[in-house]
Amino acid sequence: MPKPLPSAADQQVFDRLSADSHVDLILPDLNGLLRGKRVHRDALPKAYADGVCLPMSLIATDITGNTVEETGLGYDIGDEDRICRVIPGSLRPVPWEPVAGAQCLLEMEDAGGAFEASPRSVLQRVLRGYDALGLTPVVAVELEFYLLDARLGADGLPRVATNPATGAPDRATQVYYLQDLADHRDFIDGVAAACRTQGVPADTAVAEYAPGQFEINLRHRADALAACDDALYLKRAVKAVATAQGRQASFMAKPFVDQAGSGLHVHVSLRDRDGRNPFASTPEAPAAALRHAIAGLQAACEDCMLLFAPHANSYRRFVLNAFVPLNDCWGHNNRTVALRIPHSDPDNVRIEHRIAGADANPYLVVAAVLAGMLDGLRAGREPTPPVTGNAYAQTALREPYWRQSLERFARSAFVERHFGTRFRHIYAAQKQRELRTWEREVTPLDIAWYLRTV
Repeated sequence: MPKPLPSAADQQVFDRLSADSHVDLILPDLNGLLRGKRVHRDALPKAYADGVCLPMSLIATDITGNTVEETGLGYDIGDEDRICRVIPGSLRPVPWEPVAGAQCLLEMEDAGGAFEASPRSVLQRVLRGYDALGLTPVVAVELEFYLLDARLGADGLPRVATNPATGAPDRATQVYYLQDLADHRDFIDGVAAACRTQGVPADTAVAEYAPGQFEINLRHRADALAACDDALYLKRAVKAVATAQGRQASFMAKPFVDQAGSGLHVHVSLRDRDGRNPFASTPEAPAAALRHAIAGLQAACEDCMLLFAPHANSYRRFVLNAFVPLNDCWGHNNRTVALRIPHSDPDNVRIEHRIAGADANPYLVVAAVLAGMLDGLRAGREPTPPVTGNAYAQTALREPYWRQSLERFARSAFVERHFGTRFRHIYAAQKQRELRTWEREVTPLDIAWYLRTV
């Protein structure tokens, strides 16, 4: 008989698996893509006991799945394997497969400890700074996405999924429209059922600011790592349920030129050792801790833009009057700012960080948000005055670009201090490779503009 799994919760999931079940061992890479291995149920106890071997280069493969030699993790080290350990408590059922299986998360090791460039490890290092201050971040992630047809249109572009009630794609923008949720009930209910089965605390579903766009919110957790695990599981469930129903779900930041992009919003409050929220205050007299945290986020914004907007398409989301922040301003109950203080009672004041796209890695986004707040709390910085009303009309607007974000990240002392020199090098090298590949591509727009006219 194999030894029992180290977590009682994992053991319960394991015991419910059938003899034909498989388990996906998931290693999230720097882009947030899920890499790893699929093993038979009976191989799982050995994976818990001994770990599994995976190439170190997997952490920093580019968005197309190729090894990035500039990271130093490929041929330079003989494309070495590293042991990847199952994270106890991460085993969850996978109800959408023909034979119900399971999935669990892996953490890559290096030199006897967690690999410093792995996304979870990056976040763990930031959290140690809060431990030293006697503070616990309370985090929730909101994710927007599009529900699309499984196949591209004749023009090679994505199409909004057919509405089951009308037999045609939705064309109007009906934000928070309950009929859209009713029309797509099978999909929404399928995602909700998958989340319940997996213990993912999905809370609210809304129709968003474009046809076919939805948002699913996750409840707050006093465990930032678990909050990001929830986001990872939710994204996989959304995609899997859509595929099972003959559709496609996409977390691409900007799939349509003339429609809203999809964001990843992070809600954060704090708890001290006595369970009190240091942000507790009113809009008329914001708490010192709240002001300092906001100032830290403002100071870190440009250094961390590559984490909030990691891909070429990410930057197409930053357009005027689309509820996407174009600077680092803040305000109370205001969706035109980057750092929003949502309406709440004084004891539950929190910051909503609205900059990141849904295509970003949740572990790295949350790490960047918490690191910025930490700097502000330590230094006692003061933010700019809060904005009331339309921030687009009152503030200087910035249009971020991929190359500038990469160059800023690669030389950032903030990134080096919080995330480590090695992570900064590996992530910058990965993005530099993707940028060079993207810039060499000849696109349909090149052909349309230049083939006959020059």
